Amino acid sequence: MSTFAKIEEDFKKALKSKDEETVSTLRLLKSVIKNKEIEKRGKLKEKELQDLIFKEIKKRKEARDIYEKAGRVELQEKENKEKEILEKYLPEQISEEELAQVIKEVILKVGASGPQDIGKVMSKLMPRLKGRVEGSVVSKKVQELLS
Repeated sequence: MSTFAKIEEDFKKALKSKDEETVSTLRLLKSVIKNKEIEKRGKLKEKELQDLIFKEIKKRKEARDIYEKAGRVELQEKENKEKEILEKYLPEQISEEELAQVIKEVILKVGASGPQDIGKVMSKLMPRLKGRVEGSVVSKKVQELLS
């Protein structure tokens, strides 16, 4: 089943069960998808849809951090719940061990020797890991392994 079909199915289930939070989150996601399809003038491919969902999750994380700094616990919790709902539609996230292994492979492949080579490593890594792990996590791990 495609990701969009799963979103549609879950949206209908949430409507029937009167799950307001899921309904509003999925309604917003469907709207973002529709706007992107209009902009693109065609249906989104699965990879583009995954990227779009990842961006929406990132927005929720950023908003959550802002609310945390402002002391707005109720809004912070709302953003966390929306993020959790959206994460259901992403591919399985990569584990810490798996990430370290992939990074080590790429470091050997490009011949990176120190912090000055972070850009080389990141440019090879991100296309492989996109949608499976956040870029900032990858960057920190690469810096750690190259230091």
